Amino acid sequence: MRFGVGTYAFAWSIGVPGNMPEEPMTVFQFLEKAKTLGADCVQIADNLPLDHYSPTELKQVKEKAQEFGLAIEIGTRGLRPENIKKHLELADFFNSPILRMVIDADGYEPEVPEIIDLINSFLPAFRTKNIKLAIENHDRLKAAEFLEIIKKTDEKQVGICLDSVNSIGADEGFAEVARLLLPYTINLHVKDYSIKRLSHNMGFSITGTPTGLGMLPLHWLIEELDKIGNCQSAIMELWPGPENHIQETIVKEQAWAKESAEYLKSILAHVKK
Repeated sequence: MRFGVGTYAFAWSIGVPGNMPEEPMTVFQFLEKAKTLGADCVQIADNLPLDHYSPTELKQVKEKAQEFGLAIEIGTRGLRPENIKKHLELADFFNSPILRMVIDADGYEPEVPEIIDLINSFLPAFRTKNIKLAIENHDRLKAAEFLEIIKKTDEKQVGICLDSVNSIGADEGFAEVARLLLPYTINLHVKDYSIKRLSHNMGFSITGTPTGLGMLPLHWLIEELDKIGNCQSAIMELWPGPENHIQETIVKEQAWAKESAEYLKSILAHVKK
């Protein structure tokens, strides 16, 4: 399984709406950072959208990634026909083995039957380009619904981008999500997290942590995926909480990235032995 860095490992550096740094991280700076962290691949997702780039710029991105020895995976948000077409072409251009897809987008939340019909209509295009659709478990749908989508499309062409935290927003713990979706996982988003009771006992706080310092059973997860053999990359993502100033948050994010990359690489190396 390849070690990868996702653009959501540097969400604050790239820029979060309402919290933009003075000099947002560019795609080329992101590639440089991933190289420094020892990545085998990167996943460029919707927070650094490649469909906004010109053909010349896309060629430059591809050349820079090749120079750094980084494979590129393409990610996007919004399972709309025009968006699928656009990003399937991008995935083909960058030789991405997958197209990671968050189904929902602003003002767009299709029901499961519509999702299934839409995916089935695009399966010939995915087969022709030899690209798999990796659907990310996000907040709205339950794990059983993602499983239904896989079962009613094509298990050989459609799989899960398993995010370790997202399904908490759908009131599902990681153990249940993993039980259902691990056999169909073709891409992994590694985000560690902590759930702690608030000091007044009236509720809980769910926050990100550096990889290895939270509740995610990462060693077990990597071992299980290795046994199944379908997941080709583990993509590091991070959820650092904001500090008082955006620049302080970015410094924190950079430190978490370095610490988390070393830990994730050590787990991947151990499982390979």
